[in-house]
Amino acid sequence: MDLALYQPDIAANTGTLLRLGACLGVAVHVIHPAGFAITQRNLARSGMDYLERASLVEHDSFAAFDAWRQTQNRRLVLLTTKASASSYQAAYRADDIIMLGRESAGVPDGIADRADLRIRIPMQPGMRSLNVALAGAMILGEAMRQNGDFTRLS
Repeated sequence: MDLALYQPDIAANTGTLLRLGACLGVAVHVIHPAGFAITQRNLARSGMDYLERASLVEHDSFAAFDAWRQTQNRRLVLLTTKASASSYQAAYRADDIIMLGRESAGVPDGIADRADLRIRIPMQPGMRSLNVALAGAMILGEAMRQNGDFTRLS
């Protein structure tokens, strides 16, 4: 199971997700262009000293990421406010890549169309979205729970 961040805008969220990935043993893919330079300095505040243990994979573009994903035969699961399927009714697989969109704009429709599964987090009426790092943690946790991945962690 991996996380993918589509053109992230906010360094603090990316650092937080890299820290999450390090703690849970999950690779984090950053799909460029990002809205900031992917540097230790930009990520350090939220990633702290966990960045050294994070598995960060950078892709020059969505096309490069998608080509890699297809060669690996990995399913792409997109977390989006535009989906109708609940993230808690989805069945996750161990080889899934859970993709999070840009904080400012999500993903374009053409990118969303490439996803094998589109899901959303159920919320109170009138609420639009959660912080991307929080949303990513919620869904990664559910996907790992379903696949028994927490049993390998101490």
